[in-house]
Amino acid sequence: MSTAWWHWVASRDSLTQRLIDAGTPRRFRVRLLDQRLGRPRRDEARALQISPSRQVWLREVALCLDDRPWVVARSVAPLRSLRGQRLERLGERSLGHWLFRQPGLERGPIEVSADPAPFRAAPGPWGRRSVLRHGRFAVLVQEFFLDDMADDLALPAR
Repeated sequence: MSTAWWHWVASRDSLTQRLIDAGTPRRFRVRLLDQRLGRPRRDEARALQISPSRQVWLREVALCLDDRPWVVARSVAPLRSLRGQRLERLGERSLGHWLFRQPGLERGPIEVSADPAPFRAAPGPWGRRSVLRHGRFAVLVQEFFLDDMADDLALPAR
């Protein structure tokens, strides 16, 4: 992995804010692709340490600059950890923006992958995921960087 990509993939701060900063003066936008209750994939359940048969809140979005997707993300949260969070009301607002304003937010280890997004997405060179915790709230955030981002920032493909 190039140093340029490592700065994106290994960052522990808000990806939303990093995209806004890198994209200025372009307009940042969250495009909601899917949001529903469902079951996690086996690897997601393992990362959250829950049963794959458990109901979870699922959200898939594209993080765009001038309507051009740079990142697609999938978030998975066990229903029991959502009490009072009202995340279903986020709509086309950034989950990351909300998360990184929470005091005491803890981010688990970041897992990096060169595999494509396991849900509908354009191709890209890298993906990452980690569990973020705030008190009893836990969410698995999976982010996949797209080729359009690499092209716009002149980052190497791998």
